[in-house]
Amino acid sequence: MNTLGKNIRLTSYGESHGEVIGAVLDGFPPGFTLDKSFIQYQLDRRKPGQSSISTPRTENDEVIINSGVFEGKTTGAPIHFQIKNTNQNPKDYSHLKEVYRPSHADYTYEARYGLRDYRGGGRSSARVTSGWVAAGALVQDLLVKEKGICVGAYVKQISTIKLTAEPQYYSLDIVESNMVRCPDAKIAKEMIDAIQQAKADKDSLGGVIECVIKGVPAGLGNPVFDKLSSALAHAMMSINAVKGFEIGGGFEMSSMRGSEVNDAFYSENGKPITDTNNSGGIQGGISNGMNIVFRVAFKPTATIGMEQKTITKSGEEISLEATGRHDPCVVPRAVPIVETLAALVIGDFLL
Repeated sequence: MNTLGKNIRLTSYGESHGEVIGAVLDGFPPGFTLDKSFIQYQLDRRKPGQSSISTPRTENDEVIINSGVFEGKTTGAPIHFQIKNTNQNPKDYSHLKEVYRPSHADYTYEARYGLRDYRGGGRSSARVTSGWVAAGALVQDLLVKEKGICVGAYVKQISTIKLTAEPQYYSLDIVESNMVRCPDAKIAKEMIDAIQQAKADKDSLGGVIECVIKGVPAGLGNPVFDKLSSALAHAMMSINAVKGFEIGGGFEMSSMRGSEVNDAFYSENGKPITDTNNSGGIQGGISNGMNIVFRVAFKPTATIGMEQKTITKSGEEISLEATGRHDPCVVPRAVPIVETLAALVIGDFLL
């Protein structure tokens, strides 16, 4: 339950306010020159405190890699990624020890394990995704350098504000040109304004991240229960606050006719190519050589400063106004999480 993958295996550990968080990556091939700067770059995109629309918690998220690498190259042994929690404020959560926060994992974790870490959600916190990003960034770097496969994600929608352009792979400099990570500057400004207004209202917003993977060869994946699309959905639905996943034309195709959504083939130098990509690059659970396109829907951040009704462990009905350091919208910081988990899935099938 803490491990993702079959051939390349990510095992995650740590809690929001524990001493350290991180991951172990097993099955990664030997001989690859590890670029720590790219791993750190992806972690910096995910870390808290990076802008006015993210949580004010400040963590450097400096990664320590202390196994599986010798003289700058991977050895084939398990690689350990460790990140220290340096800005812990567990006292911020002491008043929640006996309280079930609305739409959090407080009650469900207690129902499952008989106890829970109330300090920022403990294991259920998105803080633990730092380890996922560190391990996934290594796989992402290998994919582009050795396989020519590029994984890129960006913010498609915040609340009702939506990027309507056709899915495409955007370079990092375009995605990183604004704090909300939407490739359209005008729409990005509207998204930022909406998030800042929600923050002023002590409320929160959700949104959608779109991911495009280019360069994936045809034939990657398996039929039935080990589809490439199923593995991507599994990984994305493991991210905190994710409530929806769709690939290609997604849910919109359910209201259309087959003649409108079928991807017709034509030949390009003898190679089958589709003139549309409503399948999102995957047919029958196997890649068809087109760009893989999927979207991930995030619900609004559960922790808000507005008054909400809830109960304590003893069943007492109370009103709660959450305090502490939280994101008014988690979507911009989740972009590198989506990218690196997608890279892990592709790498697991490919390698």
